[in-house]
Amino acid sequence: MCKKKDPNKKGFFGEFKEFITRGNVMDMAVGVIIGGAFTAIVTALTGGVLQPIINYIIGKILGDGSLDSARTVLDCYVLSDGSKFWPTASVGIKDYLAANPGISVDWSATNYIDWGAFISAIINFLLVALILFIIIKTINNVHQKGQEAKAKLEKKEEPKEAEKKE
Repeated sequence: MCKKKDPNKKGFFGEFKEFITRGNVMDMAVGVIIGGAFTAIVTALTGGVLQPIINYIIGKILGDGSLDSARTVLDCYVLSDGSKFWPTASVGIKDYLAANPGISVDWSATNYIDWGAFISAIINFLLVALILFIIIKTINNVHQKGQEAKAKLEKKEEPKEAEKKE
């Protein structure tokens, strides 16, 4: 026995098409795309403008420190020649590299926590949140002023309608 399709049922794809073509879903999709582009702008601002300024300030305060070198190595340093270096109390990585020119740290093979990237991500989040707050506040103010103007117009129209009835 074959079941006949109920013409009132749209099926999965019909329901999905109805859902996706609703205005609010399309608005959300546009918002996500614009948000992604906006986040790229904020990331560029953070990495290209703010982080160098912060690095400069940290360098002035702490001496040689900066966010670029703010790392915590979890195990050992893997060097460019493939060897491993475990820092000791007497010899740190900077001293070792200074004594061995031509050798550098292979950061792609070294297991470390990158505090600079973490701080940059926090700055990105705060900037995006601040700008979104300003945008939403502006939209709410415009909407509120529109509602107030609409209410004023409705109050002006009410007496005219009452005059027509008399």
